[in-house]
Amino acid sequence: MRGHEPDDTRSAESGEREQWRDTRLTPAQRAEALIPLMTLEEKVAQLVGVWVGADASGGGVAPHQTDMGGGPEWPDAIRQGLGQLTRPFGTAPVDPVAGARSLAASQEEIVRASRFGIPAQVHEECLTGFAAWRATVYPAPLSWGASFDPGLVEEVAARIGRSMRAAGIHQGLAPVVDVTRDYRWGRTEETIGEDPYLVGTVGAAYVRGLEGAGLVATLKHFAGYSASRGGRNLAPVPMGARELADVVLPPFEMALRLGGARSVMNSYAEIDGVPVAADESLLTGLLRDEWGFDGTVVADYFAVRFLERLHGVAADGGQAAGLALRAGIDVELPTVDTFGAPLVDAVKAGAVDEALIDRALRRVLTQKAELGLLDPDWQPLPGPADEVRLDDEESQELALRLAREAIVLLRNDDAVLPLPAGRKVALVGPVADDPMAMLGCYAFPAHVGPHPEHGLGLKIPSLREALAGLVPDLAYAPGCDISGTDLSGIAEAVALAEDSDVCVVAVGDRAGLFGRGTSGEGCDATDLRLPGVQAELVQAVLATGTPVVLVLLAGRPYALGEETDAAKAVLFGFFPGQRGGQALAEVLTGAVNPTGRLPVSVPRDAGGLPATYLAPPLGRRTQVSSVDPTPAYPFGHGLGYTTYEWSEARVAGGVTDWPVDGEVQVEVTVRNSGDRAGAEVVQLYLHDPVAQTTRPVVRLIGYARVPLEAGESARVSFAVPADVTSFTGTHGRRIVEPGDVELRLGRSCAETVATLPLRLTGDVRDIGHGRRLQAPAQIDRNPPEGRG
Repeated sequence: MRGHEPDDTRSAESGEREQWRDTRLTPAQRAEALIPLMTLEEKVAQLVGVWVGADASGGGVAPHQTDMGGGPEWPDAIRQGLGQLTRPFGTAPVDPVAGARSLAASQEEIVRASRFGIPAQVHEECLTGFAAWRATVYPAPLSWGASFDPGLVEEVAARIGRSMRAAGIHQGLAPVVDVTRDYRWGRTEETIGEDPYLVGTVGAAYVRGLEGAGLVATLKHFAGYSASRGGRNLAPVPMGARELADVVLPPFEMALRLGGARSVMNSYAEIDGVPVAADESLLTGLLRDEWGFDGTVVADYFAVRFLERLHGVAADGGQAAGLALRAGIDVELPTVDTFGAPLVDAVKAGAVDEALIDRALRRVLTQKAELGLLDPDWQPLPGPADEVRLDDEESQELALRLAREAIVLLRNDDAVLPLPAGRKVALVGPVADDPMAMLGCYAFPAHVGPHPEHGLGLKIPSLREALAGLVPDLAYAPGCDISGTDLSGIAEAVALAEDSDVCVVAVGDRAGLFGRGTSGEGCDATDLRLPGVQAELVQAVLATGTPVVLVLLAGRPYALGEETDAAKAVLFGFFPGQRGGQALAEVLTGAVNPTGRLPVSVPRDAGGLPATYLAPPLGRRTQVSSVDPTPAYPFGHGLGYTTYEWSEARVAGGVTDWPVDGEVQVEVTVRNSGDRAGAEVVQLYLHDPVAQTTRPVVRLIGYARVPLEAGESARVSFAVPADVTSFTGTHGRRIVEPGDVELRLGRSCAETVATLPLRLTGDVRDIGHGRRLQAPAQIDRNPPEGRG
């Protein structure tokens, strides 16, 4: 179908109409040409979404559209035009082909109904893949971080983006680039990790993949959401400006500058008493005026109304809409609410300046022009609906590749892994035979909820199913439920363990929303003990004396203290996706050499305040507190089935002085000294012993994933700009400060292989948003021996 041509009685002058349809003009020029032609009601209609569900018959929107958050009936909602369609695929199970046809039919209705005939911009969730029934489910973001492989994450995002565009989607609500600050927060599983450099580089890669496929990537959640008090969802954020600037904001900068994201979603957080949805200094002063962002800011679902009902900074919907617009929010999601009649009434009453609406509209229409939605030959689908395929073999293989790279081996005493052939193996634990244990809360089956009549829509092998194909006569017992209190099944698990040579104990989470799971949005934890009675199961099996391999399938790191020290091996999988069971089984049996590294520390004490590795000296173990926060396994840690030798670490040229505006080259040779292929992750950390403000003892400033065949060597070099040493000084400005520093090459934040002392020279240097953000790595394979 071609774009709508309104009849003469309702149309603007043809020359003006042709101007905003003219593809020879820039998107901004086309937006400017259209805005003066629109009524107030037509303008406001472009700033809202409507939450619909695709009709399973393929005939248009679902008839009960108003059930999804209220709002006007469909004909009224589209009469003046429509800004966005909210989650047509992510509302209920719909066959992908029927869903694409339904979406196309809905778009045709929108175009026919309104004066200018502008289609809606369609958005969907895509954090672990296109959040639609029968779409491939990829590993959760913590697994992205565990892979330390931005290139693979970019490839995954590109494939997700292509599948969404084929179905008629324009915008993906991902990635989450929040830095996790408290593991008790249920949405820890959605974060990439606890380090801003890792989150920023991997998040930027995901953005590049999605944007490269033609989708608008949306950064979540700007900013501070993950630092809520007590790890409680939407709780106030007691964060100072320095933590915001040095820990929380850098990944957003990287995803914008290095990734090219065209949209940002506001955080639900209130920082020091100011809700982000009403914070003009953050959404406009920083994001737009300082950083130069010119895309759209979309409201997290219901966030504008929350200004009235949860935060208490607005008296009614009209005031909330005015606060949000003034702060810099352009589009209210998920459906028509405060940006509907309350905003129109507020403008007519003089309480809200119409210029604020025009400002938001200019951004919205510019983006629609970029997407081709203002073009005269616009088509509702890029291709035939019959060609929409959301879970093909290539997608599953890509999900498997990422899952394999993301499995982290934390311990392997006495080389109990890989499981020896011919040994009698028992598998126990509540997640061992649960396909849902592979999925994060934004995977369709977990996010939308159970639809027994439709099933999962995918084949998702459990760990038991995958391992049984590799281990003959695998004995199995669940032992207990994931979150229940019944201990009666533990005896059977103990009996199986006693009758086996090795026992694999699989424990962890089930993802869900708002209390339906043990991990996920609104599923926060009071401490970091394993849910339910799983700890009792682990301890009972360990007490048998049978060698135990502890497998965690979870969305957050759980405490592994003294009670688990008897386990011979520990493996961690962070919701590894629909092929995660196969990846785990391959690692357990040795078909795959584990190469993942921890994107979060694994604490030892379940009851102590969770703390990430980014701590100054007094945040570490001290003599003035009886609480030792040292983790059981540190950030960056991970083992494999081969060994690596590091040598010839140096700063190129023997440099010791490092100008505050300069760059140094750091080099190290890594050799696979074992008898099988693997991948080492070379990590580069900064130690700044004396600074204007307290600094983390170490923080990541570079890394390289280095695949090596047995006996192969590689020379790894980092180009390290002094900019990466910057921090927020005592006067609130980002600076590079002269003085002694150390660059530490290590296998984790706690295992340093080589220390390279340097002195930053020159005067204190103020830097801002234009600073260099990365220390890029180069890998030279099989360098000459003795190369320095």
